[in-house]
Amino acid sequence: MAFQHGLSGLNASSKNLDVIGHNIANANTTGFKASRAEFAEMVAASMGAGGGNNYGIGVEVAAVAQQFSQGNVTVTGNNLDVAINGNGFFKVQQPDGSAAYTRAGNFKLDKDGDLVTNGGAQVMGFKVDPTTGTSTSEAQPLSFPTGAPIQAKQTLGITAALNLDARVVDATSVTPNTPRSTYGTSINVYDTQGVAVPVNLYFVKNGSNTWDVYTTLDETIEPTGSPGAGTIAFDGNGVYDPAGSALIPIMVDPLSTNPNNPPIPWAVDLDLSKSTQFGSKFAVADLTQDGYASGDLTSINISNDGMVMASYSNGVTRAEAQVALANFRNPQGLLAVGGNNWVESFDSGPAVMGKPGDGNFGALRSGALEDSNVDLTAELVNMMTAQRAYQANAQTIKTQDQVMSTLVNLR
Repeated sequence: MAFQHGLSGLNASSKNLDVIGHNIANANTTGFKASRAEFAEMVAASMGAGGGNNYGIGVEVAAVAQQFSQGNVTVTGNNLDVAINGNGFFKVQQPDGSAAYTRAGNFKLDKDGDLVTNGGAQVMGFKVDPTTGTSTSEAQPLSFPTGAPIQAKQTLGITAALNLDARVVDATSVTPNTPRSTYGTSINVYDTQGVAVPVNLYFVKNGSNTWDVYTTLDETIEPTGSPGAGTIAFDGNGVYDPAGSALIPIMVDPLSTNPNNPPIPWAVDLDLSKSTQFGSKFAVADLTQDGYASGDLTSINISNDGMVMASYSNGVTRAEAQVALANFRNPQGLLAVGGNNWVESFDSGPAVMGKPGDGNFGALRSGALEDSNVDLTAELVNMMTAQRAYQANAQTIKTQDQVMSTLVNLR
């Protein structure tokens, strides 16, 4: 029976060396999880005999267990690289349509604009409504086609934070034909088709702490003769006075900027509540509006909360999706299928989907990757130990062969 003991030891040690060699080979593989061979003794039992008659007949590899400990996180600076710090897996859809799970977050955009892994599997996530910010409940493949521009958004509000010179005594003379006079500024608003319409704002002091606000859409029009946008007032400290201010919406008619297909004129609200009247010259601290022209996708990046932020040629950056994470009751029950991917099994249980940072799901690190969790030093020591075990079992077989030779040669 010693031949069987030694042979089983050789087989087990060989499989152990295979596992160790696989770990060492993947010491630099992104998201790789090391495995270890777990052994069990083999026992033969005589039928009808008591337990005292059972005897060992060798060893076998009972299981190859995966070690899902956290790997080191290395910063790469790539805007599509993302690492999981904690529990969870990225869910991906393989080319055959089946689901798989991975810890390797080195993603990229393919020629069709799909967010994919190095193996070509599509990354799954929750689509986000850019208007409401709400996301879908079902994960789906993420795609960002470069040839699909975002629709223009009509301007509905202008916000200006400026300072009007408190030292002005008389009504200020405003020079026409100049979009930026001594007490004036301008900004482009956008119609429903994304065509820019210039709006000029002028301020004329009409009394103590009060100013008239004028607007023009045509720089050749005398501001004081154009429709007024109301009055802005300040208190004795130069702070905006909402009770004394009376601003009216600006009516925008895009006929001059879009004569061939002009949209219907519309009203734009004017917010000057952050303006001041201090004893310093006129200055514009901030001037914004909430519309934009249509734009093409220029780049995407993944933030630490898994949000996929898309940047467009019109200057708009908005959340388009959120990367989904999956977790399992027993991750060690997952089946490795190669390419840094696992698939669920009966032992792992079904995938539970969620968002990064929620509940038991790990957080994400943008612009970084999770390294292999292989401890190279430990694996080299394990390899030497496994090699010694292999040699010892080989010696067992050699010794048994010598014993058998002695028995054969007895006369």
